[in-house]
Amino acid sequence: MPSPVARPYAANSSEALAYFESLLKFETDCWDVHFAITNNRKDFVLLDVRSEQAYDKGHIKEAINLPYPKINQKTLMDFSDETLFIVYCAGPHCNAADKAAIKLAKLNRPVKKMIGGLTGWVDEGFSLISKRSYE
Repeated sequence: MPSPVARPYAANSSEALAYFESLLKFETDCWDVHFAITNNRKDFVLLDVRSEQAYDKGHIKEAINLPYPKINQKTLMDFSDETLFIVYCAGPHCNAADKAAIKLAKLNRPVKKMIGGLTGWVDEGFSLISKRSYE
């Protein structure tokens, strides 16, 4: 009898390939975002979609704060329709990034979620800044 890990059986290779390739169309990770930023290859807008208070306590330096309830056509009008948005929130225990991604997709905007959020960013050893850092 197979273990709970092996039950149900793994997908066949072609199904697994299709799934994992499609997953990368929707997600990126903290390491790749950091690499792009630090190597002058930032071809996206990094959106911190948490509240302004949470953002002020600590965020990624290059991120713009746009709380997900405020995402709409008007708040995006300074960005071209082709702008790729990378959204993040507090981490795996938070679904604000998913809510933001839904709103952006409904507005026909390219979007990916940075998996791990701030928790993942810090776990990778990357730094945050706070409002106090630049006051």
